[in-house]
Amino acid sequence: MTLIKERSGFILAVALYGTIGLLLRYSALPSEATAFYRGAIGAAFIFLYRLARGERPDFGSMRKNAFWLIVSGVGLGLNWVFLFAAYMNTTVAVASLCNYMAPVFVLALTPLVLREKIDIRKIPCIIAAFFGIVMVSGVLSGGINGGAGIAFGLAAACCFTGIVFCNRKLKGISAFDRALVQLAISSLTVLPYVIVKNGTLPLPDLRSGAIVLTLGIVHTGIAYCLYFNGMAALPVQSVAILGYLEPVVSVICSAIFLHETLGWTGWLGAVTVLAAAVISELIPEKEKAKTE
Repeated sequence: MTLIKERSGFILAVALYGTIGLLLRYSALPSEATAFYRGAIGAAFIFLYRLARGERPDFGSMRKNAFWLIVSGVGLGLNWVFLFAAYMNTTVAVASLCNYMAPVFVLALTPLVLREKIDIRKIPCIIAAFFGIVMVSGVLSGGINGGAGIAFGLAAACCFTGIVFCNRKLKGISAFDRALVQLAISSLTVLPYVIVKNGTLPLPDLRSGAIVLTLGIVHTGIAYCLYFNGMAALPVQSVAILGYLEPVVSVICSAIFLHETLGWTGWLGAVTVLAAAVISELIPEKEKAKTE
């Protein structure tokens, strides 16, 4: 029963992430200001959530992992800025799919960054994913579905790729402590950029305020708690595959609520990207040769 509860919570968290692009379309705040508010509110919520459970942050583990926590927090802030900008400059579906090139980037760069050999069985998945993004972009049908948005989406994917590699360097720190620091750092990273670009920190109107509160509390604070609880209980492969529900939800929401259409080549590209990513996760890891 506990596993079912954790799985349900994890799926709910991923589905919530998939609706972020939809909410942003109704906010009047600049994308960078929204990213700041989301990180600050999310960090505050997780901190209070842990206090309510009688838990205290492990400052010792935070100090030991300070460098990689800071770098990953900066990457998280930039990921949000680029992703939110992508949502504003192209369709939600295209922006989400571009951002979800991150797992493919991780797979392709692992041999260079982590000095780990790539499984040649996964190379067709990398090629297929890139070809899928080309179809999603609209180039093959004689146009481009928001060139700036695609660039922002891929930049977001690059930032998230860096976060993944940084997280591989973290040792002896809980998921909640990691999330708390990364969210706080992400908001501090974005704040100077927000002030320089806008001259001040933009204050939200009533509707935008409701949206950033929802993003910070529901889509970040609550969703992160559900996500990390599920991640701790579910098999790694289940976590990886269920994570791809996010772009699926994004594509469905953009089609139903925003009436955005990808065209047949775009839909084929979307299916190709998601299928390539899921298949790469389903390929079992090769057993390391035993040493005598």
